[in-house]
Amino acid sequence: MRKFFIFILILITINTQAQNAVIEQYCSLNVMPRLLSNKVNIDVDYGNPRKLFAFKDNRVKDEDGKAKKFNTAVEALNYMSAQGWKLVNAMAMTEGGNAVYRYIMKREITVTAEEKKKIEEESSKD
Repeated sequence: MRKFFIFILILITINTQAQNAVIEQYCSLNVMPRLLSNKVNIDVDYGNPRKLFAFKDNRVKDEDGKAKKFNTAVEALNYMSAQGWKLVNAMAMTEGGNAVYRYIMKREITVTAEEKKKIEEESSKD
């Protein structure tokens, strides 16, 4: 009888794991110098569509939803690393005469089969 319960427990565990999927999520961390300051502005692009005249705040937020302020790009990278993100690529470019540093980051997240299907449907709409 005990072996039967252990067998059922193993089947439930396997079934639960089969319903979840691990996917990669990417973001772009854009670092720009602040006007008249040694500090930097950090903007995060998670790949969500942006409207032309919608002024959405894309700054990094803490657990309370408040915009985080960073002194340097390395401080922002360390914060993102602590949140589970890993650096994939780094680029330096110029936009409007200002230096912009773009860091591509990724992390692995576990989602349910329903969430994965919804993500795939949303990405196929394009």
